[in-house]
Amino acid sequence: MGTIIFAVAGDAKNQEMTRRARELRRNSSDAEQRLWSVLRASGFAHAKFRRQAPIGRYIVDFVSFEHRLIVEVDGGHHQQSDQVVHDTNRTRWLESQGFQVVRFWNNEVLTEYEAVQDAILQAIENRCNYRPFVRRSPSP
Repeated sequence: MGTIIFAVAGDAKNQEMTRRARELRRNSSDAEQRLWSVLRASGFAHAKFRRQAPIGRYIVDFVSFEHRLIVEVDGGHHQQSDQVVHDTNRTRWLESQGFQVVRFWNNEVLTEYEAVQDAILQAIENRCNYRPFVRRSPSP
């Protein structure tokens, strides 16, 4: 497993990554907002997720560092050939750092919400060999 190299706090490149991550958090898609509302809620499946987190030279949509799990929510521009190549290279690098990357389309998050949650739960179970989790219904 490779080593993830993080920039020093005062480093200009790190400051730019932090600025960009904050911008992405402010301008998140409806699908990202919906998924974040579940992932942040009292530790989805006992996992702590961060959103728009810098890892190496990339900013990932959601990550559980404890489970080495990244969840990406992609819009239509990810179907363009140059973006497909970029995403493939990005995923390969993240996997070389020990992460599993799970991707969903925006419309999947918005229209097949429970299936997306189940897939994330399954990925967490596979990563840590936990007993099966019971999905909690949101409080009224």
